[in-house]
Amino acid sequence: MKKTTFGWLLALGIISAACNKESDYTPLTAETGEQYSGGTATVENTTEEAFGFALPGLSSDEAEAFGVGNSFFRQSWVSAPSSTTARDGLGPFFNAVSCGACHFKDGRGRPPAYDGELGAGLLMRLSLPGSDAFGGALVDPVYGHQLQDTAILGQTVKGTYTITYQNVTETLADGTVVTLQKPVYNIGNLGYGALANGGLVSPRVANQIIGLGLLEAVEEHTLLGFADENDANGDGISGRANYVYDKMTNSLKMGRFGWKANQPNIRQQVAAAFVNDMGITSYVFPDEICPPGVDCNAIPNGGSPEISDSNFDKVVLYSQTLSVPMRRNYNDQNVLRGKQIFNSINCAACHIPKMQTGSGHSVASLRNQTIRPYTDMLLHDMGSGLADNAPDYLASGTEWRTQPLWGIGLINKVNKHTKLLHDGRARNVTEAILWHGGEAQASKDKFKQLSAKDREDLLTFINSL
Repeated sequence: MKKTTFGWLLALGIISAACNKESDYTPLTAETGEQYSGGTATVENTTEEAFGFALPGLSSDEAEAFGVGNSFFRQSWVSAPSSTTARDGLGPFFNAVSCGACHFKDGRGRPPAYDGELGAGLLMRLSLPGSDAFGGALVDPVYGHQLQDTAILGQTVKGTYTITYQNVTETLADGTVVTLQKPVYNIGNLGYGALANGGLVSPRVANQIIGLGLLEAVEEHTLLGFADENDANGDGISGRANYVYDKMTNSLKMGRFGWKANQPNIRQQVAAAFVNDMGITSYVFPDEICPPGVDCNAIPNGGSPEISDSNFDKVVLYSQTLSVPMRRNYNDQNVLRGKQIFNSINCAACHIPKMQTGSGHSVASLRNQTIRPYTDMLLHDMGSGLADNAPDYLASGTEWRTQPLWGIGLINKVNKHTKLLHDGRARNVTEAILWHGGEAQASKDKFKQLSAKDREDLLTFINSL
């Protein structure tokens, strides 16, 4: 009976028409150069070292500085005095002994795997309601900008934190139930008294540092062109710049780096990490951070400043010139379908796929590059679910800078985890999307309506970046 039915269908031309329809299908194609996320500054590597390569085209002096900066980034600092004079001066209070401890292989940190695990890459930013003379967050008068959970021998640790998780469920349109983990933070073992009344705590995980120089090289007017602070086009997505204090020029500049775009350039970002994360002074931040009652001048240090100007500048150049890995499977049909879905549910409104760097950066290889970082570098309200309720310059307690997506599919290869978002609460891309709210609520709702196949293609595309 089935053969007879098939014969009639064939005779009537129904199957033939379907076959012709299939043969008329036009395969999707990638854009020219789409695989080169960093333009000519892209490196073709998908190994565990994918985030650690210098961008092509550095001068011989820059290449030498990159190598020195790499060593200072990865190797551990020790307390003073030490025979290792170039790397002594750790602390007296710190979170990690090296940049690479949090940014392992130039990649992404994560929350502690167990209570008491140190240096995994998650720290607690501390602030008070209100703002300082430059509009920045007020710091805790005892504990400073962040909770440093380690100290050198002879000093009392400032404090520690623990994390517990509450389950939150999201049900997709096809009935799939996804369980999210909402972190709850508890700060304890405070060594110098209670935190200030009304104190605010913002968890921040260390991010991968690929392509920072390319983002620094994008001209301000390009980024401001993505802003729509008053939502003039009515799509529910605004985006606005943060303006933050630039210590070297004693002025306000557009914020670009950090989870709330609270640093104006890579130099200041690196200097802040040195002094806050490791207790290492530099010419940008020459003063130790000590609580009241602790005389920093009586504690041995590694000099004034503890990292020499020359070595500090080499770490900055290293951070500026890390390349971006080439995309994988960018021309596969399911990846290209996922790209269509990414655009159709309006993820690209904030995660801008493509932009151009300017012609004025001090590193020639960063100039005039067509890059595909999937960010607008602007602040967006992400809703109450992700809120830290801690303003940072113009950034409100619900606003975060759009995270660049380039390299996201290699985090697991490099760092052996897939923890995402500002505090690592999301265990994968699906969970990260489902935590979106605020300006991204409509895109999240559209994601929840997708079929299983469409979700799979979307995730395959994102992981190709």
